[in-house]
Amino acid sequence: MTVHIGAAPGQIAETVLLPGDPYRARWAAETYLENVELVNEVRGMLGFTGTWKGNRVTIHGSGMGMPSLSIYANELIKDYGAKTLIRIGSCGGMQETVKIRDVILAMTASSLSTPSAGLFRELNFAPCADFGLLAAAHVAATAKGTPVHAGGIYSSDVFYDERDDLNAQLTRHGVLGVEMEAAELYNLAHRHGCRALAVLTVSDHLQTGEALPSEDREKSFGDMVEIALEAAFA
Repeated sequence: MTVHIGAAPGQIAETVLLPGDPYRARWAAETYLENVELVNEVRGMLGFTGTWKGNRVTIHGSGMGMPSLSIYANELIKDYGAKTLIRIGSCGGMQETVKIRDVILAMTASSLSTPSAGLFRELNFAPCADFGLLAAAHVAATAKGTPVHAGGIYSSDVFYDERDDLNAQLTRHGVLGVEMEAAELYNLAHRHGCRALAVLTVSDHLQTGEALPSEDREKSFGDMVEIALEAAFA
């Protein structure tokens, strides 16, 4: 048991899927896992462990933003022995070639700052995904017929962003989408020798103003969970 995770030793699997929303964690666990056990509900951040095709998996909420994810990822890795961590969440599309409902596999994650920035000081460290996970996720998405893009994303510090100039430069430089957690997840994975990947569904678009209707979000989220599970155990 840690400050933020109430699981007992052995209750967390080595493979962890990390949606931001704890209720999505519950939905994904109940939908895709067998023999599901609630292993954490401290501060309402739900975590569940079960099996998928005979493989142990934990699906645990991470909260919104890099500071929140950093807390859970640190404890999952250092105290519970997590080895593979896959963020599953939504993002905003930034390229016209990226459409609503498409899946983005984040090869790299740019940021203005992360909770790890204090360690690097003047260095602009470039965190990236685990290539094995990335390649397996691309194969899984293609096999499902899900439109998929692999490339760089932007992990923002703020949701209500007013930096139109920065967004324009990110778009100009080919950044596929924006979310709020992946850069710190990748930093931590590199630091502790773990595998990490962000599998993201485009739920809205900065260029077109489109947004995924609420009734369609669950189906799209399901595709993302399946891709992440296939990649983790490829």
